[in-house]
Amino acid sequence: MTAPRERLTASLYGLGWAGVKRLPEPVAVGLGRRAADSAWRRRGGGVRQLERNLARVAPEASPEQLAALTRAGMRSYARYWMESFRLPAWSPERVAGGVRIHDIERLTDAIASPRGVILALPHLANWDLAGVWLTSHLRAPFTTVVERLRPESLYDRFVAYRESLGMEVLPHDGAAAFGTLARRLRAGGLVCLVADRDLSASGMEVKFFGSLARMPAGPAMLAQQTGALLMPVTLWYDETPVMKGRVHPPVEVPEAGTRREKAQAMTQSTADVFASGIAEHPQDWHMLQRLWLEDLGPRGERA
Repeated sequence: MTAPRERLTASLYGLGWAGVKRLPEPVAVGLGRRAADSAWRRRGGGVRQLERNLARVAPEASPEQLAALTRAGMRSYARYWMESFRLPAWSPERVAGGVRIHDIERLTDAIASPRGVILALPHLANWDLAGVWLTSHLRAPFTTVVERLRPESLYDRFVAYRESLGMEVLPHDGAAAFGTLARRLRAGGLVCLVADRDLSASGMEVKFFGSLARMPAGPAMLAQQTGALLMPVTLWYDETPVMKGRVHPPVEVPEAGTRREKAQAMTQSTADVFASGIAEHPQDWHMLQRLWLEDLGPRGERA
C-alpha cells in the first residue's frame, strides 16, 4: 500500500469512527446498506474474492443466486462496520439487548471453572460486538490478538478502539503473543481468537468445504500446553437487530499422537464446526481475502 493510499485509508476509518456513531441508528443502517450495494456493483477485488469464496460454500448456487448471496454478504459486512463504529456509544443495556447466545451455559460453566478458556471464532457477523457483550454483560475480560495493519496509525486506532471496549489486545507477533496468551490461560483467564484464516502461512492444513485451506494452530497448541478448554463459537445475523450466536462443545485433545498430530486433529475439528456455521449463514461470513491453498500464490501469498 502506497503512503498516499495509507493516509486515505486511515482518514476514511477516522471519519467512520468519528461520524457514524453520532448518526441515528436507522440512518446508519441505511447508509451501510447503500455503501454495501455500491461496493457490490463496482465489483472490486474484495467483492470478487468474496464471491469466489462463497462459490465454494454454496457450490450448487446458480450465477444469479451467487450474485444475490454476495450482495447479501456485502450488506452483512457493512452492518458489521456500522455496528463497530457505533459500539463505543452503545450503553450496556443496548449491548446486552443486541446479542443472544445459544448454549451460553457452556461458556459460563467454563469461565466458572479453574481452567482457562479459548474461544475460537470465524469471521462471522460481528466478533467485536460479541467481545463487548462478554466484557460488559458477562463481566468476562479477555485477551485477544490483532493483525498488524498499515498504516501504523490505523493499527494503533484499532488497538485503542478494542482496548476502550474492555479487551486486552496483543499484536500478532508469533512467540511473544503465544507466551502471553499461555500465561493468561494458566491463570484461568479467557482468550478469544478469530481463527479461520492463518496469518503466518505456517498453520495447519485442513479440509474446508472440500478443499485444503490453512488455519492457525495457535488455539489447539494453547489448549494442549495449558490445559485450557478450546470452545468454537459461531455468530450470525437474522432480520432482527439482535445478533445471534452459539457456543459449541469443547474440542477434545486426542489421547494419542504427537503434539503436532493432536493439534492437526483439533484444528480440523474446529474447522468442521466453522464450516457448519458458515454453511448455515454464508452471507454473514466476511471473508474477502484468499483462503484456500489453490487460490494462493506460489509462496502462500495472500491478497
